[in-house]
Amino acid sequence: MVNQTIAELRNVTKRFGAVTAAEGLNLAIFQGEFLSFLGPSGCGKTTALRMLAGFEQASEGDVLIDGTVVNGVPPHQRPVNMVFQQYALFPHMNVARNVAYGLNQRRPRLARADIAAKVARALDMVRLSGFTDRRIWEMSGGQQQRVALARAIVNEPKILLLDEPMAALDKKLRHDMQIELKSLQRELGITFVLVTHDQEEALSMSDRVCIMHQGRIAQIGTPEELYDQPQNRYVADFIGRSNFIAARAVGRDGERLVAEGPGGLRFVARAAEKTAGEGTVTLSLRPEEIRVAPDGAAGEGHEMRVTHRIFLGEHVEYHLRSAALDHLIAVVPRSTDIAGGTPGVGVAVRVSWRDGAALALAED
Repeated sequence: MVNQTIAELRNVTKRFGAVTAAEGLNLAIFQGEFLSFLGPSGCGKTTALRMLAGFEQASEGDVLIDGTVVNGVPPHQRPVNMVFQQYALFPHMNVARNVAYGLNQRRPRLARADIAAKVARALDMVRLSGFTDRRIWEMSGGQQQRVALARAIVNEPKILLLDEPMAALDKKLRHDMQIELKSLQRELGITFVLVTHDQEEALSMSDRVCIMHQGRIAQIGTPEELYDQPQNRYVADFIGRSNFIAARAVGRDGERLVAEGPGGLRFVARAAEKTAGEGTVTLSLRPEEIRVAPDGAAGEGHEMRVTHRIFLGEHVEYHLRSAALDHLIAVVPRSTDIAGGTPGVGVAVRVSWRDGAALALAED
């Protein structure tokens, strides 16, 4: 199946005076996908979203929606709608009037019965049937978010833009809303574009994630691609957690890179696309790839000592240190915690990893 492009950024740059907020953005957004812009504050992700919405205009390049250049087209004339972080609901209006607001601004105006039917359908989709007369200030944060979503989808936009819409929710409610939001997107079949700084949020909902860094696109891919095949240290560090180890490439083992780490430790590593096959490399080793066994257990391994043990419910996190490796983090599922007992701080253990567990990264 060929992906149909619904929106594009073509070599888009945005400057605010002497400050470049986004530079050289090239991105195709596909019909019906859930795409997230992910990155820390100030990376350019919200600027990219606002240029799609029409609240900001590109300094250079073109923004296209449905194959048409929309540079200079105001937000209300674009086939998009936006849900803001603060929801921007009208406190003096009840739920039904808030949801109907955009419909009431259309010219020519829709019939009152048509508006009521559309509002009822939108509220049903966000599970707020029966809340039409409720005041905004009487509703919880999660309910207010649903009202904001209903107000956005009632206009049947081609693209729904979401600017950190769950930032104000507590962790459990945010997790529940992530599932609901993804289900809603599938039901509607329209394109959702989310801006977030929360990696878990982006990974759990998105078909693709666009990672931003200093106003540029660092990497675009599926959540699995970004986690398993980051192109550089920035992406590896931002998506999940990783141990970074300085090493020296010494040869090849088939398609894999053989590297020598501190203290002569040997690694057979996968190589990122742009990684040089010789000289100094940085290895990324995910904490869950590290096996931890009692000192003296059968098999090979590198001796380290536990400096911290952190119980996190479903898994245990070990912080480890040795003369060769200054700091290593290992994550062990609680159900398969170390045979022979759980080592405490100061206890010696042996750590190992399978060939191919580490990834040799390209320079940023």
